[in-house]
Amino acid sequence: MSLRLRQICLVAEKLAPVIDDFKAIFAVDVCFEDPAVAAFGLENSLMPIGSNFLEVVAPVRENTAAGRYLKRRHGDGGYMVICQCDTHETQLARAARAAALNVRVVWEHEGKSFHGMQLHPADTGGAFFEIDWDAKGEPEGHWTPAGGSEWVSRMHTDAVKYYSAVELQAADPRGLAERWSSIAEIPLRKDAQGHFEMPLENASVRFVEATDGRGDGLGGIDIAVLDRTRVLAAAARRGCKASDNQVMICGVRFNLR
Repeated sequence: MSLRLRQICLVAEKLAPVIDDFKAIFAVDVCFEDPAVAAFGLENSLMPIGSNFLEVVAPVRENTAAGRYLKRRHGDGGYMVICQCDTHETQLARAARAAALNVRVVWEHEGKSFHGMQLHPADTGGAFFEIDWDAKGEPEGHWTPAGGSEWVSRMHTDAVKYYSAVELQAADPRGLAERWSSIAEIPLRKDAQGHFEMPLENASVRFVEATDGRGDGLGGIDIAVLDRTRVLAAAARRGCKASDNQVMICGVRFNLR
């Protein structure tokens, strides 16, 4: 059984300015806008990062879960870690495991070609943990949440190639790591800096101490860059450069690898 990091979702107060930042800094393009998120009072855009996706959602009405999350974390930031299962059996096993741990399901979709499951962030800690199965079984191709396979024509890798890790921060990073590891049934390991991390098929989920005053949440993403000079220059023009190794977009630290 394996899980693959397929999509990372961020939340913003306003969608357009954030998408403009990503387009300018990472030289990426929007590949899909999902009208179904309107049911949750949201608008969204997805952008391919290599064969995976970066999604940004923003509330378009009052009293949404995303809006409450923005207030709780004091502005734009990380929202969801979305994984793809290798088989439907793996997805069902993860659902059973979540139920056994009394982890609530916030949203679930069962269809012939796609089964999605979002777990409650109050129970997982740190962020929404979504575990999905796509019947096409193409870990670098068809992805139902991105509208199918058409996204390939909108993929650009001139500046960035892929993301290699997502970083969850917490007052108790070890406790958070153990919780996610228990849900996913994936053993933890430590990285070179001594942080706990949960290895996935194509990336890792790293757990670090929250030091920025924003509390527990999705605080960082490691992204492989092909043209660092281009990325940093664009980030500086947009007012998003944090250092020679990091840019800040949508309240998230993008660590340039």
